[in-house]
Amino acid sequence: MLAGISRSLTRRGPPFPLAATAAAAAAAMSSSSTEANVSDRPISPDTTRVAWVGTGVMGQSMAGHLLAAGYALTVFNRTASKAQGLVSLGASLADSPRAAAAAADVIFLMVGFPSDVRYTALDPSTGALAGLAPGGVLVDMTTSDPTLAAEIAAAAAAAGSSAVDAPVSGGDRGARNATLSIFAGGDAAVVARLAPLFKLMGNALYMGGPGAGQRAKLGNQIAIASTMVGLVEGMVYAHKAGLDVAKWLEAISTGAAGSKSLELYGKRILERDMAPGFFVRHFVKDLGICLSECQAMGLSLPGLALAQQLYVSLLAHGEGGLGTQALILAIERLNNTSLEKKD
Repeated sequence: MLAGISRSLTRRGPPFPLAATAAAAAAAMSSSSTEANVSDRPISPDTTRVAWVGTGVMGQSMAGHLLAAGYALTVFNRTASKAQGLVSLGASLADSPRAAAAAADVIFLMVGFPSDVRYTALDPSTGALAGLAPGGVLVDMTTSDPTLAAEIAAAAAAAGSSAVDAPVSGGDRGARNATLSIFAGGDAAVVARLAPLFKLMGNALYMGGPGAGQRAKLGNQIAIASTMVGLVEGMVYAHKAGLDVAKWLEAISTGAAGSKSLELYGKRILERDMAPGFFVRHFVKDLGICLSECQAMGLSLPGLALAQQLYVSLLAHGEGGLGTQALILAIERLNNTSLEKKD
């Protein structure tokens, strides 16, 4: 009987298809093994290659901490000159997000707008997921759309890799000092595995599944928006009341009105330092996403809507490239006054 079966198999065709099937199976097992090995490997400078896309005000400092900790770092920025500081410290320069991802086990994105995130992560020709090996991890630290975060997570899973949304709060100072608050969404085990990298940039808290990190950051932006309005309105009131605004800020800083916004921006506003720790145009983008989320939820947040309109007025005056502390300019214009001069 066995001989008959053998002859029957032989008559069905030459042995090549069986060999090809075996080779394909072996390749699939090898790929699966590679994926498992990469995803199970502890993260350390000796075992993990890192890439970073977006070396702007925040990204340059954040990526710099990884490089300083000894991680092999590959960087990409649309304006290559903005990555030269990291390259001079030892980072390699890639010519696309895909090339950066191909050289890494973990790739971070820190770009401007959801459209940038979509292109950088998902473009089939040059996007990061197209270059990331099975078992690799994409971490998007841009403040972006929660539904896009879920879409990227699904695309990564389909490719045998993982994606985490991990936007941050703390501004340029937090990026420089590695004291950022990091809101992480995605698979809990993947987020936990990334802890050695996150701790080099700040404090990461797990918020839930894909998109939860983005939603936590949007809530953060809603709180900041109204806080900033209160801060600059209080400063204009103190000025018009004839108080020394610097002493007033010092006085309220240790009471109930004290805030991180006051700590970060009070002195900058008095010194008319509008350099961006976080761009007005990016904050307007964030508040727009917040309003879209609220509309979908049937949620009315009038303080958020007011803050968004005030920041949009800065865009109308060509001030989108200033920092968020430039909100003082909008309130000054409304009241035909300035903290710079005596009324």
